[in-house]
Amino acid sequence: MATKLWAIGLVIAATLIGAFGPILLKKASAKKLSKINSLVTNYALFGGVSLYALGTLLFIPALKGGDLSVLYPFVALSYIWVSLLSVKFLGEKMNKLKWFGIALIIIGVTFIGIGSN
Repeated sequence: MATKLWAIGLVIAATLIGAFGPILLKKASAKKLSKINSLVTNYALFGGVSLYALGTLLFIPALKGGDLSVLYPFVALSYIWVSLLSVKFLGEKMNKLKWFGIALIIIGVTFIGIGSN
């Protein structure tokens, strides 16, 4: 089956939405989680889990539009999104080695996309 462009787009969107999950979970981890009341009112925790789930749910219909061997490597884009979002929202720093890793991920996903034609 030839992988359709909408399926690739949906996987990319799913990885971007899902990448906000770890950002919110990191924010949730800053709060004390030892008591039930603090756990229930930790909206960042619920938001993080919900965004992870939404990303996964978006991935499922994308599988109908193409080969798993083509679509699944795009999930590696979530590492890129999390790195960039952690700089933006958590104030984390990127060094040359991290940028090199991002470049390798982009190259790898590109090679898989080219190899599927």
